[in-house]
Amino acid sequence: MGMEEGAGVDKKITIGVCVMEKKVKCSPEVFSAPMGQIMDRLQAFGEFEIIHFGDKVILEDPVESWPICDCLIAFHSSGYPLEKVQAYSSLRKPFLVNDLDPQYLLHDRRKVYEHLEMYGIPVPRYACVNRKVPNQDLDYFVEDEDFVEVKGERFWKPFVEKPVNGDDHSIMIYYPSSAGGGMKELFRKVGNRSSEFHPEVRRVRREGSYIYEEFMPTGGTDVKALVIIQVYTVGPEYAHAEARKSPVVDGVVMRNPDGKEVRYPVLLTPAEKQMAREVCIAFRQAVCGFDLLRSEGSSYVCDVNGWSFVKNSYKYYDDAACVLRKMFLDAKAPHLSSTVPPILPWKINEPVLSNEGLTRQGSGIIGTFGQSEELRCVIAVVRHGDRTPKQKVKLKVTEEKLLNLMLKYNGGKPRAETKLKSAVELQDLLDATRMLIPRTGPGESDSDAEDLEHADKLRQVKAVLEEGGHFSGIYRKVQLKPLKWEKVTKSDGEGEEERPVEALMVLKYGGVLTHAGRKQAEELGRYFRNNMYPGEGTGLLRLHSTYRHDLKIYSSDEGRVQMSAAAFAKGLLDLEGQLTPILVSLVSKDSSMLDGLDTASTEMEEAKAQLNEIITAGTKLVHDYVSSEVPWMIDGAGLPPHADEHLPELIKLAKKVTEQVRLLAKDEEENHTEPSAYDLAPPYDQAKALGKSNIDVGRIAAGLPCGSEGFLLMYARWKKLERDLYNERRDRFDITQIPDVYDSCKYDLLHNSHLDLKGLDELFKIAQLLADGVIPNEYGINPQQKLKIGSKIARRLLGKILIDLRNTREEAMSVAELKNSQDQVSVSLYSSKKEDRYSQPKLYIKSDELKRPTNGENKDEDDDKETKYRLDPKYANVMTPERHVRTRLYFTSESHIHSLMNVLRYCNLDESLQGEESLVCQSALERLCKTKELDYMSYIVLRLFENTEESLEDPERFRIELTCSRGADLSPLEKKDEEAKSLLREHTLPIMGPERLQEVGSCLTLETMEKMIRPFAMPPEDFPPPSIPAGFSGYFSKSAAVLERLVKLWPFNKN
Repeated sequence: MGMEEGAGVDKKITIGVCVMEKKVKCSPEVFSAPMGQIMDRLQAFGEFEIIHFGDKVILEDPVESWPICDCLIAFHSSGYPLEKVQAYSSLRKPFLVNDLDPQYLLHDRRKVYEHLEMYGIPVPRYACVNRKVPNQDLDYFVEDEDFVEVKGERFWKPFVEKPVNGDDHSIMIYYPSSAGGGMKELFRKVGNRSSEFHPEVRRVRREGSYIYEEFMPTGGTDVKALVIIQVYTVGPEYAHAEARKSPVVDGVVMRNPDGKEVRYPVLLTPAEKQMAREVCIAFRQAVCGFDLLRSEGSSYVCDVNGWSFVKNSYKYYDDAACVLRKMFLDAKAPHLSSTVPPILPWKINEPVLSNEGLTRQGSGIIGTFGQSEELRCVIAVVRHGDRTPKQKVKLKVTEEKLLNLMLKYNGGKPRAETKLKSAVELQDLLDATRMLIPRTGPGESDSDAEDLEHADKLRQVKAVLEEGGHFSGIYRKVQLKPLKWEKVTKSDGEGEEERPVEALMVLKYGGVLTHAGRKQAEELGRYFRNNMYPGEGTGLLRLHSTYRHDLKIYSSDEGRVQMSAAAFAKGLLDLEGQLTPILVSLVSKDSSMLDGLDTASTEMEEAKAQLNEIITAGTKLVHDYVSSEVPWMIDGAGLPPHADEHLPELIKLAKKVTEQVRLLAKDEEENHTEPSAYDLAPPYDQAKALGKSNIDVGRIAAGLPCGSEGFLLMYARWKKLERDLYNERRDRFDITQIPDVYDSCKYDLLHNSHLDLKGLDELFKIAQLLADGVIPNEYGINPQQKLKIGSKIARRLLGKILIDLRNTREEAMSVAELKNSQDQVSVSLYSSKKEDRYSQPKLYIKSDELKRPTNGENKDEDDDKETKYRLDPKYANVMTPERHVRTRLYFTSESHIHSLMNVLRYCNLDESLQGEESLVCQSALERLCKTKELDYMSYIVLRLFENTEESLEDPERFRIELTCSRGADLSPLEKKDEEAKSLLREHTLPIMGPERLQEVGSCLTLETMEKMIRPFAMPPEDFPPPSIPAGFSGYFSKSAAVLERLVKLWPFNKN
């Protein structure tokens, strides 16, 4: 069988297409686009005849009468008679592109995973739950609030639930209660949607058999976060990979103007190419598609689909036709040359296209930089959005029920502290508290004042725990610390044991991101999208969708900070839907970098003590700064003269407001006999609130406080402030409470103005005047102290920022060097220098193949993980494939914003930098001195630009632009115009735009920035190996060798 060499062709090789028409044809006579494109190319070689069997032949005719062919394309689909095709294959013995027997495996996900493991191909950690009948109880399957356990193997949420039936595409992802809970259902595309989030669904399915799989931690824009990589093999030596938006985040399908789903080709690593080869061989499917998952430096196969072609890629059609031609010739005419002709037959009459339209133009980024500059990196440190006031209840408990609860959750250790945070733990505490609260109301008992206060605190604990209708541990937590013990006889009567008899209970709550906070964060994300990035097409979204945007988002451990990060990401990337899937998919927690003040607690206590002395001393230390040329250098700068004279008025107005709230709480107590939460409005659901961007009009209309706070908790908040602000017995003010008073005033003016509390406006003005001086000085009363405290709090963050900038510079320089020598590195797909075109997968540029294998030490390094997605310029219709922007977003609290700002503006005061200019110009220093508060959504942005016209050795090739915003604009709380009233009706405040920290036209080089910041930053070698809890990936870089490998993932080709 075959062809004779010579002038003519005796017989063409026949290719039988034995597939259901719905899979390969648009009509009875016309192939679908991918199949048609490839078949047309094969016929253009003049060596093949294509025979399509058709449904009638396949389903009705006996195999003996089927057309005889040399090569057979056959793959299973719904209604396909696979056994009949196997009988035909045994009878005629054609060359099979895809073997038939293994196709049975593809319809059972369990068998697919088993087969992959048999061949040593990595798969995610998984376990199977097999049921013979729906809802069958299985002794090896356990479900808890935040995990499932299968045969002793535990899968913490978020985890994936897949039906074992490979044809069932209803896949679920379950989210942890700490992120708000709920479930996202993934399904085959319906219109523009491919997933749906169900916040109320928390239990897994039981009607069938399922695979449970860990939701791989990836910490950024990768497979499970924003993209899915689909790999298409054509024989074991060729693989094409392209990425599309994952349904996990918001379920909205990205489509181009023609209505087709947007996909972009990406480069595979050598290890992934080997995996593609092994999948192809293991399942004996030459033409095969599979899904790839990348996580923490490793890659996994998470699904194998069988026969699949790439859509809408003419370059791929050319490649696939050439590879299939070689397969067929090798099988049926090995004596013929399979070398690809210099000009492919279907391209002979095509005109030569000019490359002029793809010439890179100016950057087009909004800013003051020149046409030769490219934005390379955006680093932003952002404070969280508007929140409810943070609260704390402390009480000593001796009740046996509470002491037993402490022992229950600390393993029975009498001296161990217990933390209660999960829903089960908090429910146990609520049940115990309900039983301990006296049935008499406040003021109805003859007990002494101490007992009454204890009962009131228990009621407050109960109200906090009942708040919201269900528990979300991200916002409420309880600590129980044993204080006193006694010896008791053991239960078995043999000997004594220690048992706690008193403990301190500390309940922390509040600090919840409000609807206004979510709206602020989302709006700021949109602002960044539209103003911080290059303007090619749709700017950031274009960069992001074409895998030229390398994004990582980090957050502290606090719920309000995490949700701010998720809302910002929603606005930045134009996502839709609830925040929980966005949070789990895109935001990585790093409490060691973005949480806590422990490292500077001693210095801050010292600053507060000095601040208290300055305030109580009146004008002694601060009055002279008015005439100073550098007012920010004076101790206590920013405090108003005669600050101590404002304190009596502050406590007087605080008492006035507290008394009004007490009366509202008393009315509420008298009108409510039920032990549950408030009946005037529907129960407040915290999980649903996370996804809301509008005020709760139902509660407002009912005359209740905004959000989830009732009058009882509102009164407790104000009463605690009044009590802590001024100690009447000692006649002493606690100035550390001034920021909390200001916080409560600001919150109630914005969210509870409908309660019309008299005196609140005046209290806000005085509290603001004092807080504007107190808050900045808590981080140091002079620049030297601010620098010392700031460098301790932000040391790790500063180190990470320097790593980000260094990695970006080294990557850009490596790419520039590679671009200069690309002719030596790149290999043309159609090179005629090699006899065997298919000895390597030629889809990929050769430099990528030169990547060194990673050893164990480097496997976990950040650089590998942060450069996963590189656009393959040969397959992408992108004007500037070399443009690549790294974005690092750090969401944190007020302390880290102040600390970072203090280091930036005062770093030149360090002894090692004597004589150096500040990183912040004089006019900006003056402006910052007047900017007392860095409010909600305040941010500091560093943008790194590369001037491509400067030499690689010139320090001015890379420059830094510093900007900052003071965050929320408080003017609507101070003004009474129509604009202010409109904003207050929406309970929100606008965010101030960024302001420059350098003079226009100045050039802060990256070299200078590094020199000024390095003394205060954690050195790269001091970063400990990151611990990686569930749902989190480490990222710190340790070796420059990774940068050398990095460039080989991002080559260029001028085809």
